[in-house]
Amino acid sequence: MYSAEARGVPMAQIALAWLLAKPVVTAPSIGATTLQHLDDAVAALPIQLTPDEIQYLEEADQPRPVVGFV
Repeated sequence: MYSAEARGVPMAQIALAWLLAKPVVTAPSIGATTLQHLDDAVAALPIQLTPDEIQYLEEADQPRPVVGFV
């Protein structure tokens, strides 16, 4: 099973590693309000997710149309 727990890192680091693995994301907004948020962001940089991990993370995602934006 793929999880932050299996890798021994916080979920925030996996989420940021996933963002960094996406070619369309050029600069994720981390919204750091605590030192721990900043530490997680920096620690996510060397995490390289495998294609299987990325697929697992994206399985539950169901794209929805944008509503209310012109």
